Amino acid sequence: MKRTIFLAGFALVAFIALSQSGTRAVNMTFADRFAAAAPVGVSGTYGFDKAHSAIGFKVRHNGLIDIPGFFRDFVGTVNYDANDVAKSTVEFTAKATSIDTGVGGRDNHLRSADFFEVAKFPDVTFKSTKVQKKGKGWMVTGDFTMKGVTKTISFPISIAGFLPAGERSPARMGFTAETKINRRDYGVNYGGNIPGTTTPVIADEIDIRIEVEATHRGPQPRPQHQKQTKSSNNILRGSALKAISVRIRVFRCLPISSSQLR
Repeated sequence: MKRTIFLAGFALVAFIALSQSGTRAVNMTFADRFAAAAPVGVSGTYGFDKAHSAIGFKVRHNGLIDIPGFFRDFVGTVNYDANDVAKSTVEFTAKATSIDTGVGGRDNHLRSADFFEVAKFPDVTFKSTKVQKKGKGWMVTGDFTMKGVTKTISFPISIAGFLPAGERSPARMGFTAETKINRRDYGVNYGGNIPGTTTPVIADEIDIRIEVEATHRGPQPRPQHQKQTKSSNNILRGSALKAISVRIRVFRCLPISSSQLR
């Protein structure tokens, strides 16, 4: 009877050990997915993830504080070349009508002919023409179009990092960019100075900040480390089974007296 109970207890311990070894392998897969995210990323086409991205701006009011705003509706694409980043391209389109500064009346004024004139010029666009290495980051040059006026601008872009594809999720990349434009260069001339001063009610210079998380489109490349982790999982399970088998054989060889079975 005691031997039966002992065997049952041993089997339970073995089951727990085996299940824990599998759990460790799964956890390693999840952790390795982040730790092994290569700084060069994976080549391919990435689409802006609008739920985790922002195209924003701010402008100084009365020379005192900055008023922030966003374009809530936008699409964008990055064609990323991991082997030669300078061959990469980026472009996006923001819907001018989606402008949002948090004040309905002001947003409606911004949509009017005084500012964006969205009925005639519904899109604000950018399309890169050149990508160059600059210091630890990159300088992107391209055509920026607002209110029907297109000008070439350049701005620094910082690649925040990459996340490899998972079992059910695509590969991702993140980047940020900042630049300044003069609104009057694009025909947005509304507003003057505070009476009796040289301080503009609405500053001419607009700060633009773009923060993007983009997802890889098309077939997802399987990073090598994930294949290795699956192999490690199988090895862990195999090792656990071998250990259990050895312990059972050893147990069977142990001399057990009749008094121990009582």
